[in-house]
Amino acid sequence: MDMTIEIRSTSCITLRPVMACMWRVGHLAYGFAVRLRKRNSLCALAGISFRTSSTKTAPLRTRMEYQDAVCTLNTLQTNASALEQIRQGRSNPQLQLQAMIGFIERSGLTVDKLDNLNIIHVTGTKGKGSTCAFTERILRNYGFRTGFYSSPHLVQVRERIRINGHPVGKELFAKYFWQVYGRLFETKEMNSETMPAYFRFLTILAFHVFLQEKVDLAIIEVGIGGAYDCTNIIRHPWVCGISSLGIDHTQILGDTIEKIAWQKGGIFKPGVPAFTVKQPEDAMRVLKDRAKEIGCSLQVCPSLVDYDSDCVPVTLGLAGQHQLPNASLALQLSHAWLKRKCLLGDHFPQNYEVNSTGSQATSFKLGPIMMKGLADTEWPGRNQTLKHGDITYYLDGAHTMRSMLACVQWFKETAAQHELNASGPVTRVLLFNSSGERDSAAMLKLLVPCHFDYAVFCPNITEAIASCNADQQNFNVSVDYMLTRCLDNESSWRLHNSSPQDQVSPQRLIGDAPCLVPEKNAETLVFPCILSSLQWIAQGKDSVLVNPDKTQLPVKPSVMAKAALLREATEIHVLITGSLHLVGGALKHLDPAMSI
Repeated sequence: MDMTIEIRSTSCITLRPVMACMWRVGHLAYGFAVRLRKRNSLCALAGISFRTSSTKTAPLRTRMEYQDAVCTLNTLQTNASALEQIRQGRSNPQLQLQAMIGFIERSGLTVDKLDNLNIIHVTGTKGKGSTCAFTERILRNYGFRTGFYSSPHLVQVRERIRINGHPVGKELFAKYFWQVYGRLFETKEMNSETMPAYFRFLTILAFHVFLQEKVDLAIIEVGIGGAYDCTNIIRHPWVCGISSLGIDHTQILGDTIEKIAWQKGGIFKPGVPAFTVKQPEDAMRVLKDRAKEIGCSLQVCPSLVDYDSDCVPVTLGLAGQHQLPNASLALQLSHAWLKRKCLLGDHFPQNYEVNSTGSQATSFKLGPIMMKGLADTEWPGRNQTLKHGDITYYLDGAHTMRSMLACVQWFKETAAQHELNASGPVTRVLLFNSSGERDSAAMLKLLVPCHFDYAVFCPNITEAIASCNADQQNFNVSVDYMLTRCLDNESSWRLHNSSPQDQVSPQRLIGDAPCLVPEKNAETLVFPCILSSLQWIAQGKDSVLVNPDKTQLPVKPSVMAKAALLREATEIHVLITGSLHLVGGALKHLDPAMSI
């Protein structure tokens, strides 16, 4: 059997739940459309015109379950081939923003209503999610009711929309989903049959949720870029922030740091204070120019050590040295928001001058509320450590060169500390995947100095055989492409870890099982899904993974023999990185509470 047949057979395994979910969505959509047609016909006969309103529940909506809502949401994903056509076409981004405004209005909102959310708008290449998490926790500690919109999600899509730090409940998500979806669905015939794509819809939904739930402020994380991101319909945020910039999403944002900085600076608004961390010189120059052009102040955050903490060490809830500038940016954003809310004293500067663009922001004394906010911040999947008995998992969704460098530094330091306390041999394992246009070979090269005993590769497929797990289905990338990327990643790892004479064609097939394995003496393996990878790595030592509810894929004895080091190890240290989607799929299995 050749490799093509192997990949196809794996694809068939993973498509069963997808097809079941799509049938369910089709059935729901048909019934939904029939009900709308009946209602519209009755209204027409009675001479009644129907208008939607953001403050009222859309009529004739049945009580549909959360999974039904997520399955329907997934129909708004752009499939892989259509997405490639869009990228090649590079449609007018300004028109895309205008289309977003149209969707907002069809959903029953106006752009002006977003001003009621007292928004903090944050973009960046690396650290924007962590910055938002720090900011949210600080302001929640002050007693404010917070909304926080972020992406992507790890396990459940409702993680993207948080109130007071917690994902909205399933019932609440479903309730608002059907309200918003209904208003858009029933107006699509008058609007060229258009519906917003997945991320746009979730952005609209987040705005609805935050307005309906009456949050005191909303922290909005940009999806990609800034200038033409669909979150940038926000006209009057209270403060804007830009975290560390680097090269990413080059097909959309451009292939230089200057082009990317121009896009990120697009979230600046006239008269609205903006803050950034220390940036590469070329990027900073562009950000300063953008700030002057738009008419806002831009200040650079001081180092975290410059704040007055009364000689008390500042503790961060998120690990890693790279979180220090994120924490400083969060302090400035929180501080600026609080000043506008008139909660801080007169000894703080009250105005931000446009001519101060590029100047150093003023450090200030950290009160106990801010200190506690920084210490209590949690942001799963970023420099996260989970200990399950003899196995320690290190999870970080690093997916750019700069973030991978930070991940490597964090892992080497943290794992070394843990290994000092080990009573016997420790085996190190890398579980890796990357997606999109990213240079995975370059990222893998950065991981070589970590001295892994095994390198395991798998696609971002949670389970090979599963029920309809709608939250983690991704139609933007084909299964064949994902598996091919895994094999390419394995080849790259081999090139980085072997001399030319050692490079031999690997054996990849295990009999009838869907596992792919390497040559006889290699320390690399490729599996068809995240669960099978984790189960092989754990070798029965993690009780969470031997749960009877989890499918155990058959593995050939010769492959099990390769796990001798794992079975003999006193401890196993597993770094899971390269993709937030990979980390999310792993957390689904390693932290069952995230799936409840």
